[in-house]
Amino acid sequence: MTSAPRTAVRSTGTRLKAWFSHPRFLLAVKTAVAVGIAWSIAPLVPGVADDYPYYAPLGALISMYPTLMSSLRTSIETLASLAIGILLAAIVLVTAAPNVLTIALVCGAGVIIAGSKWLTSGGDYVPVAALFVLIIGGPNADSYSIGYLVQMSVGITVGLLVNLLILPPLNFSGAVLKLAQFRTLLAKHLHDIGDALTESWPPEHEEWASRNETLVETADAVRAAVGDADESRKGNPRARLHKRDLGEDYRDLEALERITFYIRDLTEVLAAAIWDAPFHSEVPERLRQPLSTTFHAVAEILSIRNSGEDISDAIRAADSAADELLARLDEDHDSAPSTLSPVASVAMDLRRILAIMKRDHLPE
Repeated sequence: MTSAPRTAVRSTGTRLKAWFSHPRFLLAVKTAVAVGIAWSIAPLVPGVADDYPYYAPLGALISMYPTLMSSLRTSIETLASLAIGILLAAIVLVTAAPNVLTIALVCGAGVIIAGSKWLTSGGDYVPVAALFVLIIGGPNADSYSIGYLVQMSVGITVGLLVNLLILPPLNFSGAVLKLAQFRTLLAKHLHDIGDALTESWPPEHEEWASRNETLVETADAVRAAVGDADESRKGNPRARLHKRDLGEDYRDLEALERITFYIRDLTEVLAAAIWDAPFHSEVPERLRQPLSTTFHAVAEILSIRNSGEDISDAIRAADSAADELLARLDEDHDSAPSTLSPVASVAMDLRRILAIMKRDHLPE
């Protein structure tokens, strides 16, 4: 009776720990701190900016991004966009009166400028700034523009300092986890094919045949995670204490992407052989078992790699299985070539995968 409540408490504690340690939670805390500081400082800014304190917390809010470099880049682009928007509004105020036509034209021009390759995440503030100056600033457009720009600068400065001083995130663990999950998915895919080859025909176990798009999407997600890890270390003082060679992670990712290419190819070949034509005429029954053994052996390399153990023995075992498969193919070379061609194609893909593993040794 007492074990159930304890288990529930431990489960709740684990979930809370995971939630509190999530990068999004840290970003939320830092954002709240930055906004609070900016709002406290805003009334102390001298001059006309004192009349527009609410823009300081807005500046702090828009400057908070998961990495220092993304925060800095967005902040610079936002301030540049504000300045350009204010300039557009000033042109209207100097040459004509704000009206439906001029406001519409200025906002349209701002949207065009916001699409510039120089302005990405912060470019949307070009038409916003122009609109605010013309509509909210009105007759006090000059003082409003100064206050708007100054208070936004104050808030952005506060946000950058908070992001720098309070645990600037390093996303190394996310990249390592994604790479491990990618290997696990590839290993599972190969094991699934190996299992299907020894089932009754046509095999009912067919999820692997439609998993190619999942492999591509996973590869893209892993590359994004490694890219985030790379960006998170730029300008980050914590990177000096927590060193990691991301070049190896990129090489690891590139090897897995090449492996994925050949896995997708052999998946299409086998799926076509099994379901688009009579199985016995495309993949001879006597070759199913050695083919299955090779798939399992190659998958085991990826699984062992994830455990951190040496993969040399696993590579030798996969090499031996592949050699046995090729020997079986050579024994049947005088039989119908069209019957053996799918197996030969798959065997070549498996050989290429092994070559990648041996060449790169899938480094940490």
